[in-house]
Amino acid sequence: MTHLNIPVGISDFAEIRQNGYYYVDKTGLIAEVLKAQAVKVTLITRPRRFGKTLGMSTLENFFSIRKDSAVLFQGLGIMNASALCQKWMNQCPTIFLSFKDVDGLTFDSAYGMLEATIAELFRKYTDLLDSENVNDYDKEAFRRILKGEAGTTGIKKSLSLLIRMLSDHYGKQVVLLLDEYDVPVAKASNHHYYQEMLEVVKAMMSTALKDNNALQFAIITGCLKIAKESIFTGTNNFVSDTITSSRLNEYFGFTQDDVDRILQDADAKDHAEAMKYWYDGYHFGDFDVYCPWDVMNYLFDLSNDPKARPASYWKNTSDNAIIRSFIDYSGSSITGKLETLLAGGTISQKVEENLTYDLLHSSEENLWSILYLTGYLTGVRGEDQTTKLMIPNAEIREIFESTVVKWFQDKAKGTDRRTLFHAVWNGDSELLTREMSTLLRMTIIYHDYKEDFYHAFLAGIFAGAGYMVESNREHGEGRSDVIVCDSENGRLAVFEVKCSAALEKMEESCETALRQIDERMYAKEFKDSYDQVLCYGISFYKKRCLVKKIHS
Repeated sequence: MTHLNIPVGISDFAEIRQNGYYYVDKTGLIAEVLKAQAVKVTLITRPRRFGKTLGMSTLENFFSIRKDSAVLFQGLGIMNASALCQKWMNQCPTIFLSFKDVDGLTFDSAYGMLEATIAELFRKYTDLLDSENVNDYDKEAFRRILKGEAGTTGIKKSLSLLIRMLSDHYGKQVVLLLDEYDVPVAKASNHHYYQEMLEVVKAMMSTALKDNNALQFAIITGCLKIAKESIFTGTNNFVSDTITSSRLNEYFGFTQDDVDRILQDADAKDHAEAMKYWYDGYHFGDFDVYCPWDVMNYLFDLSNDPKARPASYWKNTSDNAIIRSFIDYSGSSITGKLETLLAGGTISQKVEENLTYDLLHSSEENLWSILYLTGYLTGVRGEDQTTKLMIPNAEIREIFESTVVKWFQDKAKGTDRRTLFHAVWNGDSELLTREMSTLLRMTIIYHDYKEDFYHAFLAGIFAGAGYMVESNREHGEGRSDVIVCDSENGRLAVFEVKCSAALEKMEESCETALRQIDERMYAKEFKDSYDQVLCYGISFYKKRCLVKKIHS
């Protein structure tokens, strides 16, 4: 494999280019942005890890009048548009601000982070305090922000202030690039100070964007398109570019052509199938795209180990709490739809793109919309993307599955299982059948009802209850499915699981399981170590089970 100097976790365009890191040319974004100069504010929403911040850094390096960026763009596609580059490259006062770190358990804590973020931005422009073109009143307001003395009103007007000062200094209109605009209100919603933070962010947006003659244009990015009346009230010439649009979608995510070229450059074409299975499958507008974070991480792993297997890199960067909260949402219709999705199927669902964070969990419809807009589900190619949804690839399916397993384990732990355990140790197979059936109906089935799910289901019942649980361990002349040990009381239970092809086959499957335990002598090695060894055969058919015991 050819070494490509893969950048992982680097979203700074200048850093990537200056250090010779591998870069997939997305500079066509610049030309597309300039095609819509009459649009004052463009909101771009994409899931996390799809290159929004790198795209914004690219725009900053191209437009900023305070930079000399020609060498960074040398050899890239945008340089073919010589007239455009001559007119726009490094010709605009440019503000690049990210709200990604504005977080806190309380409003005061989060507001403190917002103040610090604004002050850090202002420190980059202290030379404006010496400008003869900037009036003294604005300079004094600038100083108060630097000293942390601006107050709430000063923070609300801070972006408008900096835009005006830059415009006065340079005699030109300003480009505003605001990344992760929705993080403060998303965090506020999670920690129950939504209205307080919304008031501040809404005022910042209004004063900076509404009827601002000093503004050339603004590009704003985030994960969700918050309803216009919630944050962007009164903003003129406002357009949004979402995953259902097609204007900018090839610039956020890797297209198939991008991935083919990357694999060719890396001499790793033999990994194309695995790359597609794990990380492709997103349908944004007219484009099918891969998640760039995953592609680059997998390539990095391959460069260090040519035998590296694909991994779930999303799992390592997000707590995926959204899926957990979704599964916790009551309603059998959700359970059925999740089972369909996990089995590789599609569901029909209305998607609402204009959301407010305080109402995300107010309805099932909103919850499906969130999963779609944040990249956990995607639209089906060839269908109306707002109605046909599916899990995009193996990586996201693994996240769903691991979340479901954890959900069931927590659910089982919170359920009174004493009657079930009593039935196990007293050899009461009829009571055990009833208790297991109750738990089975509470959980989510996937993998087309295959045995590996039922193994996990069975092991999860006993997990965290003080028992030692082993799965697929060699005993006797084969591997028993699940062993449950109660060492304190000197007893052990052997379970053999069978998946029935039909309801009427459950009895037969159960008998097959019992014969297997007996013929392969799964229990033999435990006879001398435990006072009581019980052997059970269990047959499952969808959400039904039948338990039988070997009578010694």
